[in-house]
Amino acid sequence: MEFLDSIPLQILILAALTLGLAPFFPEPHLWEKLKMLFSGTLSKPIDVFDLLLHATPWIFLAAKLIRMATTR
Repeated sequence: MEFLDSIPLQILILAALTLGLAPFFPEPHLWEKLKMLFSGTLSKPIDVFDLLLHATPWIFLAAKLIRMATTR
């Protein structure tokens, strides 16, 4: 958990909003991949990798926020 504590919150927010949502048009890439996941069309390995790539900043941000809420 020291690794997560060492990352500034502002960096995680910036990463989630830029890397997590890019490209922004016509719709955020993460949103597109999540729709594919829930509709059952996320089958290509590149799409699964892409989902993990764009979801990682959001996962780290959520983990950091949960850690901050539970340790205070």
